Amino acid sequence: MRSYAPLLGRILLGLIFVMSGLTKITGFEATQQQMAAQGMPLTAVFLVGAIVVEVLGGLSVILGLWARGGAAALILFLIPATLIFHTDFGQQTQVIMFLKNLSIMGGLLLVMAFGSGPYRIRSLRGADEDVAYA
Repeated sequence: MRSYAPLLGRILLGLIFVMSGLTKITGFEATQQQMAAQGMPLTAVFLVGAIVVEVLGGLSVILGLWARGGAAALILFLIPATLIFHTDFGQQTQVIMFLKNLSIMGGLLLVMAFGSGPYRIRSLRGADEDVAYA
């Protein structure tokens, strides 16, 4: 089980981002309206950026292909997203969403620190970027 735990953890961690990115694609206009309601400028630009980071970063973590970089990109995405959309602490749901995002950041920090684990797609260059895990 110990050798499969990093793979399962990466799948569970990355899945939320891939699904969120795909949902943003199918609900582009509604998501753009939510962003505008929070006072964000250039919503189309930021939304396309969010989709790219979420889908590619999530797949990177899931596949273990450049997982450390993908995890770092997702953390950098989560920081402003959390501060913009989940700081209405008068609403219990927003407190939970804030804490959920902090927990996800913790999992991504573990991927950054320990790499992908033994089950991953290796870099196309043949380099093994995550040897520090073993």
